[in-house]
Amino acid sequence: LGGGPQNVSTIAEELGLPLSTANLHIRALEDAGLLFTDWRPGTRGTQKVCARAYSTITIPFRSTDSHIYRSMDVSMPVGAYTDCQIAPTCGLHSETNIIGYLDRPSAFYEPDRVHAQRLWFHHGYVEYRFPNRLPPQTTPESLHLSFEACSEAVTHHYDWPSDITVWINDVEIGLWTSPADFGGERGVLTPDWTSADSSQYGLLKVWRVDNMGTFIDGTKVSSVTLSELNVTDNAFISVRIGVKPDARHVGGINIFGKKYGNHPQDIVLLIHYV
Repeated sequence: LGGGPQNVSTIAEELGLPLSTANLHIRALEDAGLLFTDWRPGTRGTQKVCARAYSTITIPFRSTDSHIYRSMDVSMPVGAYTDCQIAPTCGLHSETNIIGYLDRPSAFYEPDRVHAQRLWFHHGYVEYRFPNRLPPQTTPESLHLSFEACSEAVTHHYDWPSDITVWINDVEIGLWTSPADFGGERGVLTPDWTSADSSQYGLLKVWRVDNMGTFIDGTKVSSVTLSELNVTDNAFISVRIGVKPDARHVGGINIFGKKYGNHPQDIVLLIHYV
């Protein structure tokens, strides 16, 4: 399913499985929350279409020492940013409508921005403040940040690279080059009122910072370590996501919420600690 949604018959054929066996596996993956399924019109009645819920699954392996590992997990709506600097083209969509006016940075200050399920801009940033729920006298071991994003082109474009950078507590931890602005095929969660020719979904990216450096989907992208982020110093942890105006690829950004795109999540910050 890495190339996009498929119907059950195609999946069974590609895997060389009987249709009944494929259905058993698909139901197990649905129950585990790893697949989305939907019924769509087919050439003969309706057909069951499957899409993966995640592009990456990160499994932290625990050490065998006596430390007891716990985690702090916070989900932040994409419209709940506390600061922004926006350059057009730009805009915000809720689940039901456009927020403010398109291509007007002033829309990013509308009170209804908290209901945004998709936001986009050409360059600049949005910044979020996550509550610091780490208990006193604990030590962070790793920080994980995940969100669904892609580039931003007029309508959409499958060859439209954009350098998307993340900062934690004002420390730049690295960048990911998004390959495209995905559209032309409706996202699994994207509302029906939006044009299918516009941006529809992104890729779910997982950033991890630990004492070895910073990684995106398991690939090291910088030498910035967790100790440099000072995550225990304040009542909040600042997360900034954006595109630099002087980046090599200034291709904009789309950020998707849990009711838009292909992945049912907002911006998630997870910190493992002892």
